[in-house]
Amino acid sequence: MSGQGTRRRPEDLRSHRWFGVEGLRTFGHQSRIKQMGYARDDYMGKPLVAVVNTWSDINPCHYHFKQRVEEVKRGIWQAGGFPVELPAMSLAENFVKPTTMLYRNFLAMEVEELLRSHPVDAAVLMGGCDKTTPALLMGAISMDLPAIFLPAGPMLRGNWAGEVLGSGSDAWKYWDELRAGTISEADWHDIEDGIARSFGHCMTMGTAATMTAVAEAMGMTLSGASSIPAADSNHPRMATAVGRRIVEMAWEDLRPSHILTAASFDNAIRCLMALGGSTNAIIHVIAMARRAGVDLDLDRFDTIARQVPVVANLRPAGEYLMEDFYYAGGLRALLAEIADGLDLDCRTVSGATLGGDIDGARTFKPEVIRATDDPIYGEGSLAVLRGNLAPDGCVMKPAAAEARLHRHAGPALVFDDYATLKANIDRDDLEVTPDTVLVLRNAGPQGAPGMPEWGMLPIPKKLLRAGVRDMLRVSDSRMSGTSYGACVLHVAPEAAIGGPLALVRTGDVIRVDVAARSLDMEVAADELARRRQAWRAPPPPYGRGYGAMFARHIQQANDGCDFDFLLAGDATPEPAIF
Repeated sequence: MSGQGTRRRPEDLRSHRWFGVEGLRTFGHQSRIKQMGYARDDYMGKPLVAVVNTWSDINPCHYHFKQRVEEVKRGIWQAGGFPVELPAMSLAENFVKPTTMLYRNFLAMEVEELLRSHPVDAAVLMGGCDKTTPALLMGAISMDLPAIFLPAGPMLRGNWAGEVLGSGSDAWKYWDELRAGTISEADWHDIEDGIARSFGHCMTMGTAATMTAVAEAMGMTLSGASSIPAADSNHPRMATAVGRRIVEMAWEDLRPSHILTAASFDNAIRCLMALGGSTNAIIHVIAMARRAGVDLDLDRFDTIARQVPVVANLRPAGEYLMEDFYYAGGLRALLAEIADGLDLDCRTVSGATLGGDIDGARTFKPEVIRATDDPIYGEGSLAVLRGNLAPDGCVMKPAAAEARLHRHAGPALVFDDYATLKANIDRDDLEVTPDTVLVLRNAGPQGAPGMPEWGMLPIPKKLLRAGVRDMLRVSDSRMSGTSYGACVLHVAPEAAIGGPLALVRTGDVIRVDVAARSLDMEVAADELARRRQAWRAPPPPYGRGYGAMFARHIQQANDGCDFDFLLAGDATPEPAIF
């Protein structure tokens, strides 16, 4: 099955414009590629495949990519293509500050322009760390060359004192125990030694695992590719298979625009809900959909959430880790379990359909991948809330919160920025009770800037010592997909542009009702009007460079946090070759 119904000829390839047309410029292209030791037979008349590699020395999620890129190239050579490695910005989640989210769109722009400006016919997108997956796909969608995504794969299970550790989730858990005094500093350092035992991304159902699974459900990976642990020998074999397949896709002209439809994004959302996936995925899926010309909004997520139970028993909403998920049958098995709700006719990079890709998939460990009539949570794990505090919406992960907080009202304790919160949250004289609603503002796309993962606000130490492990928290920031608790996130519009969150004061009663999908502050309209009259916008955090461009063009969370000038529209012209 081809993109246009016919197989392309060598002269139909995009790279032919660089190498196949006689002239002075072609002489320059030919002589310079020969300068690198290649003969004409190596590349002439063959698809040139960009291998977009986000490896770096400070990205542990992608630390194996230096080897994997060679395995991808091997597959490309085997299939008769010509591989060209193009390094791209590596968004190391743990190290890039203030947040990798500030640079997701930067990487998306880089990918689009790398593919446009070079003589390539197709692309392998190597990623997996949280923002890398959506960024690579956003750029490839906008460029619309044949492209396939290669997931980095999860790391191996962690271990401490006989306990299985999950990245992120257990870091938050034991940090609270350290602050509460129930474990020692020595224990903490032993946990640090044992929680990350191999290369690969987080092995909980955090943002990384969520987004690679979403990419597969959308049809942009080989079937089963997102579940393979990074250190498993099946992973390099998959990388070589990706190399072989992308050459065929180049001949078929099978592009993202032939794969990504409203139905394929619905499949991705159903997968997200069944996995108990990251709240961050909502922002990224909206951004990818709108690059593809699909007008996706928050309401679609909430509609599907009410239809799909959580069947993946994975941390932080469940018990197990990604290695267990792989042994249980992986994403193919999960998609087969929820197949009745999927559009199985959607095309995938395999050249077949989603239904064909998952045909014959089986679940081997039903305690890890549960049946739809025996879920770990009765409806999709994410909920979209609205009200006078979030007129454009916000999100919550009820499956990872204590049930008593699904309907709650309490007095607000407001922090104007994260530095103030961090400086005060553990004070013994902090006026806070288990019913208090912690509020953080000015932590959104513009306010922070970049919308960091500050939304899992720390529980005050005085409450931890009293045994409290969850409380209602509200912010215009995000939280790690590995996080948990009653955290209301992505409040839109954000406080920094004058959203209602900017008007909340300490002591105001905030009420959440997950079943009713509502989030409100109990403040009279005339009082809110007075507060708005007195509100002043904070100065922008950056006065120049990329940060200034970001502030001018970034959209709000409910619109995917893309730049307004990067949405689907008229195609950018191909570069002239003179």
